[in-house]
Amino acid sequence: MLLTAPFYSDRARPKVTTDPPAPIRAMLFSRLMVAEGSNGKGGSGRRRRRLIKGLLLGSAAVGLPALANALIARRNEKLGYPAWGRQERFAWREGEISFQRFGLGAPLVLLHSFGPGHDSEEWRPASELLARSFRVYAPDFLGWGRSEKPAITYDGELYIQLLVDFLRSVVAERCALVAAGLPAAYAVQVAVDHPELVSHLGLVVPAGIEGRRDEPDMRDALIHRLLRFPVLGRSSLNLFTSRPALAQYLRKEVFQSPEKVDAARLDHYYRSSHQPGAHAPLAAYLSGYLNHSIAEAVSRLKAPLWLAWGRHAKNPPVESADLWLHHVPSAELEVFEDCGNHPHLEAGSRFSHRLEAFLARFSD
Repeated sequence: MLLTAPFYSDRARPKVTTDPPAPIRAMLFSRLMVAEGSNGKGGSGRRRRRLIKGLLLGSAAVGLPALANALIARRNEKLGYPAWGRQERFAWREGEISFQRFGLGAPLVLLHSFGPGHDSEEWRPASELLARSFRVYAPDFLGWGRSEKPAITYDGELYIQLLVDFLRSVVAERCALVAAGLPAAYAVQVAVDHPELVSHLGLVVPAGIEGRRDEPDMRDALIHRLLRFPVLGRSSLNLFTSRPALAQYLRKEVFQSPEKVDAARLDHYYRSSHQPGAHAPLAAYLSGYLNHSIAEAVSRLKAPLWLAWGRHAKNPPVESADLWLHHVPSAELEVFEDCGNHPHLEAGSRFSHRLEAFLARFSD
């Protein structure tokens, strides 16, 4: 099924760039290291250090990475047809959006988190249970999963507009909206600006209230530019999304139980992160271009709010829930003791049961 959105003028397309000569690369890295040394605190500092390490390794020898990049792209398989729900597509202004729809009842939209290889697959366990009571929609954001990956500049405003258009054109009625990770900030913004679209709001280990700026700073902009170079950036991102790197990332930063990162799951994250065009949105995410602060907007939220946190979530940690409860005292908080950043995936049955109970308490 193919749905179409209203026509909008095209966004500005980025200019095609080539990798800088070695002296310019050295100058860029020198400036980046100076900027990094001035403020490398917190999660963003650790993220930058990892990216800088990858960029340094990627710049060591451009010829060999170029060959390796071509082999990786050639060998990677396309994501197969999803074995859950019913796949449909939404013809949005910037590219087709793939989404799963199944179940009957009131509409419930589930938004996946961002990260290497992330897509709507993380909602599969919970959505299959929720579909017994709700009409469930689980889209892949533009640039992620099975959705189209155009060569555009990805940012938070793009995804907020995509979400508004998806709710208006596909769901077409007021719905419960549940979002994980960074897209939780987009969900809050849409619920505040368009209350006619959102009846209930659920946020899973949400980001966006920690005082982050909407716009990336100079260091983020420089990292983003480096990651967009055809050979240098792709080599760095291929290192970042190698199977060993993904396994470490999933076991250390996503899941509380390392045994949940089995071969099948690792293979899906690897294939999803290496689909043609997947590097551009990942580079935007890693360099802060997808950040969106709702520290001011959240106090104007009218929809009932449910917060779900894994006790062992890494970024943001469960202590960040206090910030949300400070701004929205009426919010309900559910902490899943044996989970990390993805309680909806690690504890799908309990998560679905608690979410259903929240939605039932605030049903019209």
